[in-house]
Amino acid sequence: METIQAILESKLRAAAGDTGGIPVTVQATQDARFGDYQGNLAMQLAKVRKANPRVVAQEIIARLDVADICEAPEIAGAGFINFRLKPATLAAHFAALAKDSRFGVPVVPQRRLVIDFSSPNVAKPMHVGHIRSTFLGDALARIGRFLGHVVVADNHIGDWGTQFGMLCLAWKTIIDKAALERDPIGELERVYKLQNEACKSDPAAMDAARAELVKLQAGDAENLAIWKEMIRLSQVQFDTIYARLDIKFDCTLGESFYNPWLKDTVGELLRTGIAQKSDGAICVFSDGGVPEKEDPFLIKDENGWKPSPALVQKADGASNYTTTDLATIAYRVREFAPDEIIYVTDGRQQLHFRQFFAIWRRLHVESAVTLSHCWFGSILGEDGKPFKTRSGDTVKLADLLDEAEERAYKVVREKNPELPEPECREIARIIGIGAVKYADLLPNRQGDYVFSWDKLLSFQGNTAPYLQNAYVRIRSIFRKAGESALNPQPSALNFTEPAEFALIKKLAQFGETLPGILTDHRPNILCNYLFELANAYHSFYEACPVLKAAEPARSSRLALSDVTARTLKHGLSLLGIEVPERM
Repeated sequence: METIQAILESKLRAAAGDTGGIPVTVQATQDARFGDYQGNLAMQLAKVRKANPRVVAQEIIARLDVADICEAPEIAGAGFINFRLKPATLAAHFAALAKDSRFGVPVVPQRRLVIDFSSPNVAKPMHVGHIRSTFLGDALARIGRFLGHVVVADNHIGDWGTQFGMLCLAWKTIIDKAALERDPIGELERVYKLQNEACKSDPAAMDAARAELVKLQAGDAENLAIWKEMIRLSQVQFDTIYARLDIKFDCTLGESFYNPWLKDTVGELLRTGIAQKSDGAICVFSDGGVPEKEDPFLIKDENGWKPSPALVQKADGASNYTTTDLATIAYRVREFAPDEIIYVTDGRQQLHFRQFFAIWRRLHVESAVTLSHCWFGSILGEDGKPFKTRSGDTVKLADLLDEAEERAYKVVREKNPELPEPECREIARIIGIGAVKYADLLPNRQGDYVFSWDKLLSFQGNTAPYLQNAYVRIRSIFRKAGESALNPQPSALNFTEPAEFALIKKLAQFGETLPGILTDHRPNILCNYLFELANAYHSFYEACPVLKAAEPARSSRLALSDVTARTLKHGLSLLGIEVPERM
């Protein structure tokens, strides 16, 4: 179905005529004094035409045909055009919304998206550092699919590199097979730390590890078998964590998968002159194609701008992340023909992505694929420092999820001492994991945020438990009303109260909000919308009795409650968050 926003934009576009390429947009207002929607087109046109914006606004309004849905448009401030919807328009829109399986979200032009996220390392436990990439990437994939895009969720596993020489050596010399049986990842982590320390202090140990790496890279049968077993054991851990989080991937390939193309990638860079040899290594330097401030291959110091090349092959012939990423993107373009590839990683990798995106574009000038780096900030402890355990170790993701469930269990048990134990545990699982996900998705992704158990598990404020509880409270209305009210379909909707219309307006904005989330890859926009929706329902419920109301208000308000509950549930599901039926 068409959104109110889209209808108004279409009418405004028709009235404005030739805008010279200026986009015609209207936005829902934040203050009801300025109507329901507002546009600043007249101000933009006036700037170009060097005219009075209020005069331009008046000229547009004179040609504007919105009488069927709005009161007479008003001019505000320097030239804003304000729209105030008629009650009948809102009632009709809600009637269509109540029957729409897409919750008012329009069908958008389909695109093919590859989303690269999570990317844990083999032989290491998943930890708190994987939270942001995993949750952000999964939310973008879910939203993309619902909008109608073809999405490939791609998990780029770290399964290659120098550390595997150390691990092969440790496997042969110091590993405890019994401990490996009990806790595979824990034992691999333990022996890697020991071997790494030995390599730092003993050149002979480092030489031995390098020799094992050379054998692995050359296809030695024993080392390949050890390496494959480490991957298998790690995948068991990954699968367990992802199952708990209800996260699925369409493609899971390790860095090693792209090894066959690395030499050809470097060779192509050399043949085209994009890369050149420098002190034995092969690097990509600036080509002067962009201003110095925008050039990822330049860096400025007190002496001015100087080269900051991207390394694509080390002096010893080894490749690195840039080489692998170039081979990876070539594979994805061949296999998936994406319109956009979205990389969800830590903000500290911004330079790497700016350089490798620039290299790809220089190598494939004809490529139309959009490359996006969806980068994010850090998770901090309440002391403002990187989030760690009390002993200063990295927080393991499995331990974090366990603690979330246990803390939620205590809250649920305290609120509902009569709940059967299995049901209490299941509700605690939904609340605990949902709280962790939502706390991560809510902030602006490009900022750091403080991880606080008290805040994220609170039933007050903008949290998952608050939204889950809002859903549960609405569903409880239908349990009280009986089976006949479970799917309210009033024959004649009748709305008269300001709180009813305010809730309808907020429900209408779901379809206007969702498509824009992928523009800048910000699921926090959905978080904030759902919080506003829950608050709008709370205001409605306080002002408008539901079950005690006479008909047709009772059925109309039940319909409002039903659509709100379903929108909350669906919106949370797009963030990867479940809702319980009671709490």
